[in-house]
Amino acid sequence: MEAKKILLLSDTHSYLDPSIEKYMKESDEIWHAGDIGNIQLYDTLCSMHDCVRAVYGNIDGGELRSTLPEYDFISFGDFKVLLIHIAGSFGRYNDRVRHLIKSYHPDVLVCGHSHILKVGFDKRFDILYLNPGACGHHGFHKIRTLLRFVVHEGRIKDVEAIELGKRGRN
Repeated sequence: MEAKKILLLSDTHSYLDPSIEKYMKESDEIWHAGDIGNIQLYDTLCSMHDCVRAVYGNIDGGELRSTLPEYDFISFGDFKVLLIHIAGSFGRYNDRVRHLIKSYHPDVLVCGHSHILKVGFDKRFDILYLNPGACGHHGFHKIRTLLRFVVHEGRIKDVEAIELGKRGRN
């Protein structure tokens, strides 16, 4: 399998930082873990990149909910990823996510919602947990963040947290 460079966003809340464009250009795929904010932002992402995978979040309205799934399963051969907005906290997943993990057996759980950047391996569920935090201005987070990484030979490698600056507009 060829290595894939992934840019992972979440909780844009209708704001796309212009500095993200350079990271998009360096990526093979863009994943958005929900709370996009509006269909216009999603359309902008799709116009800027050939491969955008996204799920809707709790603030996303009818247009996004009719366009995007609640969750997505992404496969790279035998390597499987579950992309969903609300998963619960690390190791304490909600009933829906526990059911999806038991049914699908993903290697990686990607989520958003908490606005808290978190990367960790959950031994109990034998799953890598990735939450990029929030890259929009709305919310309680102090620093806007995203993640980028490489998927290669059934592994996530070179995980990098990127800070975009403080939340709130000047």
